[in-house]
Amino acid sequence: MNVRKLALIAVLTVAQAASAFPAFAESAASAPASTAAKTAAANAASSPSPSATAASLTGTESPAPTVSPEASPTTEQPGATPEPSASALPSASPQPSGAPLPTGAPAVQIPASTAGSGQLVLMMNSNKMYMNGVLYLAGQPMAVKNGVSNVAIRAMVERVGLKLTYNGATKETIIIKDGNELRFKTNSKIYTVNGKATLMKGPAYQYKNTFMVPLTSITQALGIPYTVDYVQKRVILTLQTKPKASFTVQPSEIFAGETTVNYVTSSQAFNGATIVEERWEGRQDVFAQPGYYTVSYSVRDSNGQWSDPYPVTINVLKPNQPPVAQFTTNKDEYKMGEPITITNISSDPDGDALTESWSNRALAFFNPGPVPIQLTVTDTHGHSSTFEKVINITNEVLYSQEDFNKLFVPLGDIYTIIGSVVPTWNKVTYTVSSDPITLIRSNSPETVNSEGIVYQETAMGSTRIMVHHKNSMSTNMKMYVIATNDNMYPATITTQQSGFGGPLDIPTATGKKSIETYLQSMSLGGAYDNVTLQPGESKPVLTAINNVTMKPGQVISLMSDVFSDYPVKYSIIMIDATKDPLQTLPTLNYLDRDGVHNRGTYPDANRIITVTDPVGQAPSRLVLGDNNTDLNLKGMDALTGTEASNSGNFGVVYKITLTRVAPNTLITLNPRGGKYQGPLLVNGNIIEAPNAGAVDAPNQNSVLYRTGNLEQTVEIVFTPASGSNLPINLLFMPLPPQKTE
Repeated sequence: MNVRKLALIAVLTVAQAASAFPAFAESAASAPASTAAKTAAANAASSPSPSATAASLTGTESPAPTVSPEASPTTEQPGATPEPSASALPSASPQPSGAPLPTGAPAVQIPASTAGSGQLVLMMNSNKMYMNGVLYLAGQPMAVKNGVSNVAIRAMVERVGLKLTYNGATKETIIIKDGNELRFKTNSKIYTVNGKATLMKGPAYQYKNTFMVPLTSITQALGIPYTVDYVQKRVILTLQTKPKASFTVQPSEIFAGETTVNYVTSSQAFNGATIVEERWEGRQDVFAQPGYYTVSYSVRDSNGQWSDPYPVTINVLKPNQPPVAQFTTNKDEYKMGEPITITNISSDPDGDALTESWSNRALAFFNPGPVPIQLTVTDTHGHSSTFEKVINITNEVLYSQEDFNKLFVPLGDIYTIIGSVVPTWNKVTYTVSSDPITLIRSNSPETVNSEGIVYQETAMGSTRIMVHHKNSMSTNMKMYVIATNDNMYPATITTQQSGFGGPLDIPTATGKKSIETYLQSMSLGGAYDNVTLQPGESKPVLTAINNVTMKPGQVISLMSDVFSDYPVKYSIIMIDATKDPLQTLPTLNYLDRDGVHNRGTYPDANRIITVTDPVGQAPSRLVLGDNNTDLNLKGMDALTGTEASNSGNFGVVYKITLTRVAPNTLITLNPRGGKYQGPLLVNGNIIEAPNAGAVDAPNQNSVLYRTGNLEQTVEIVFTPASGSNLPINLLFMPLPPQKTE
């Protein structure tokens, strides 16, 4: 074969390569003929096949550049320089992105610069970028490293219209977009948005003074949608160009002719533009008539582009009408000590819910003369109405105040007694036994001043876990009960009943709530749950406690009964709310007791009390939690190995059966150690002691139960509420006879 034939074959080869890769051939077209031929030949030799190009975005491994360890991010070359010849590129009709050509059809090629307005085109395995028909050159080509496609971040960011800075101290590239701070770090797979970390498919890296990041990560971080055109070997990014308009209206309810509407706008411009003009349609400050109105809002940016209209439909209501306060009494005249029945018949023309406020309302009055009773009702819009009625109290006496209280004060309400006489009443006699349940009580230090393990114990079988602690630190904290299986076999923990209260800054309220929900789960059976621990495994259990965050000064209270088929170690910890409990547990120290409150492990924590003698025929009492008649549980502080006494018997469940309660007997709760606030379960019904506030020692009573005209059995479940004071007395007294009016 002679030299002339070889030259002809070479020219044909170059021509075929040029037609197969139009994007690169176009760039060469504007150069001199000899230069164009050389460029086309070079591109044909170096450009990968379509399948190889597609691999750069699908994660298939291909040759990647070697990272230069000497590369310095501060010396990165300019991101993307416009090339003057780009304006001379020919135009062509666009091919649908990624669409295959019809069988047998000629390969119609589309110029790489052909794209819609606001689109940025990145060429695969090339440093060429096209935006609005203009060619720019990135610092490095799009490249595959360990199966991940990477792009020069500065070039992309500048085309999007954002600014990029570099922090040499932290080796982070920083981008500010729409008020959010994005940080990318050299050789790290993590980028952060306002401090929140996100994992990338591959690490960012430096290559020849150019900072490269995974393509999918930077598009995700900047919120840029993209499509892949495998035919043209390009990635098309759709940039947000039009501004966005939005607004809300306040208040939530708008009344015709009354409400002044406040329009709160929240618009946004992109690519460095600013909002310069706004336009409203249908806006009114006060709508005169009720109905539905559509208000539309648009904005124009400094580039001259208008946003799409943002419509809001406003429901304008009829003018609010005030409520009507009204009540009736069953009589207009009453004897002293005669029950008064009041019926609230207030109404609201708009059907709004009403709150009521009474003045001088009572169950009965004990002084003669006219008595004004006043009711004020208020609707949800703040409009109110007041009604007053005057009743007359005669000089006749139906009941004394003491007898009236015994007969008519509602269950859970409080009435006053002479507390000094209660210790003179006889104590009821009873038999006592126990159930084999282990109490783990964590209440010291009650006020926690540092992270740590407040208590830790291993137990098997029926176990009660009681927790009551306060966050006394300056940061948000969380508490966890972590169960660890140190056995050779899987262990299963079954939650039988559970109650939780808090977080609140009122200790008595959290204690009351935890006992209330505990008794609810006991009566309804709604807390059952199973957790299986593999050998050596640890898990947080009783997760109601760690589903909440304790702010400084807040208290939580937990009481739960569980059963495990193997010994389980329970670690009760308080740690910073941002930390992982399982990772943090091995680093924690045991916290010391505070010397005032109690912690320990106590056996036989269900106390069964049975009263077989008749009660209620004469005043008598049952004393609980005094460490005299009712002794404290004895146990052990597992962290110190010292003996512990459960003062107040918090965590002990008293199951009291009164087998013979006389007809017409009143049962009340009378605190003796201070304020008390907590519920009891009486014949299956939860009775608050009291309904509101706290019962105060020693001169207040909270009504628990009244028997009828027959002797009956009464069952009471009582457990002291954390934050309240013990001891308490359950009082039994005969009711006075009822009278006719």
